[in-house]
Amino acid sequence: MAKGAAEKQKQDHWSSQAYSTSASFVPQLASKVLQYLDPQPTDKILDIGCGDGKFTVNFIPHVARVLGIDASPSMIQSAKQGYGAPNTEYQAVDCRYLDRESSIVNGSWDKVVSNAALHWILRDETTRLNVLRSIHASLKQGGTFVFEMGGHGNVAEVHGALIAALLHHGVPVDEARKASPWFFPSDTWMRQTLENIGFQIEKLELEYRPTKLTTEQNGGIEGWVRLMGAQMFEALDEEQRDKAVKEVCQVLETIITKEDGSKWLGYVRLRGVAVRT
Repeated sequence: MAKGAAEKQKQDHWSSQAYSTSASFVPQLASKVLQYLDPQPTDKILDIGCGDGKFTVNFIPHVARVLGIDASPSMIQSAKQGYGAPNTEYQAVDCRYLDRESSIVNGSWDKVVSNAALHWILRDETTRLNVLRSIHASLKQGGTFVFEMGGHGNVAEVHGALIAALLHHGVPVDEARKASPWFFPSDTWMRQTLENIGFQIEKLELEYRPTKLTTEQNGGIEGWVRLMGAQMFEALDEEQRDKAVKEVCQVLETIITKEDGSKWLGYVRLRGVAVRT
C-alpha cells in the first residue's frame, strides 16, 4: 500500500560516501562546465548545489572567494571537512528559496555556477522561476551564470522504470509522476526562460552523453537507483521499498547492459552560459 502524503517526512538522503560510491562520475565529467566557468584570480563565485565540494574544489585555488550552498546538511558537512579553504565558505541553504537569502542575493557575484544540481532544485514548479530570478539578481551587471544539469530525456529508462515500480505497488500514476524528484527541461524552455528574466545567452547546448555506471561492487545500478530515486520510494511503505528497488534493477538489466557486461545510462546534459545584462 502506498504511503499518504501526510505520512511522508522530508529526509536528507544524501551522503558523500553514497554519492562517491554510486555517482563518482558526476564531478569527474564536469570538464566542459569548468572550461566555460573560466575561473579568474579576482572572481567571487557562488556554487549552487555544491554537494560535498568535489566539483567546487576544481576552482577554489584559482579565485578570490567561493561560497558553496546546498540543501543537504550532510553534504555541506563533508564539503567543510574535505574541501575547506581560507577563501571558501559552505552553507546549508535550501536553494529553492534562494530569494530569501538577502546576504547571498545581493548583486555581488562575478559568477554563479551549478553542476548537476538544478534538475533537483527546479523540480518544485512553485519556486522554479524565483530560483532563476534570484541567480540573476545575485550577479553583478555583466556577471556570468554557468550551469550543467539534466536536460529533456535524461535517464529516461530509469525514470520510466521508477514510475512503473510505483504503479506496480499501488501508487496512482499521477502521484507517481509527482513523486519524481527531477525537472529535465528542453533547451528551448531554458533559453526562453533565461531571456525573459534578463539574461543574454552566450552558449546553450543539449548533449546526449551515455554514461558508464560504477561496477556492482561499487554501487552499480542498484546503488544509483537507491540514491537518486530515494525520494520516489518515499511514496511507498518502508517494507515495500527494497522490493521496488530490485524490480527497477531487473527491468533495466537488459536495457542498460552492453555486450561486455558494463552498464550505461542515457544521460542528457543541458549546459549553458548566460550573462546578466
